[in-house]
Amino acid sequence: MDKEELFIKASRKKIRFSYKGLATTEDLWDLPVTELDGIYKSLNAKAKLTKEESLLETKTDGDEELMLQIEIIKYIVSVKLEEKKEAEKAKERKEQKQKIMSILASKQDEALQGKSVEELQKMLEELE
Repeated sequence: MDKEELFIKASRKKIRFSYKGLATTEDLWDLPVTELDGIYKSLNAKAKLTKEESLLETKTDGDEELMLQIEIIKYIVSVKLEEKKEAEKAKERKEQKQKIMSILASKQDEALQGKSVEELQKMLEELE
């Protein structure tokens, strides 16, 4: 099922999740991954209970809704984990950039210190 279709179905069916009362699909985006995992485990346990095969009973709307809830949770968790990984990469890049800039400043200072008095006076005059 396409991810867009997943959320269209969820909004049309007004899917709610058991979490400290009822939570909407939009509310799930605000929850930490650990809480989402708890909801997933609860839904998964429920799904295992309803999966018992029977020759007399057919699938109900509740089964479809349950599978929809599980897919939504799985998708949101995967997005949140990917965002976390990207944020960590961005942090590492920023730290590396800061380190390089610090070393560059240090090298520029060394270059200035290596200049003669005449060269430094000439540079100072050019700045005025």
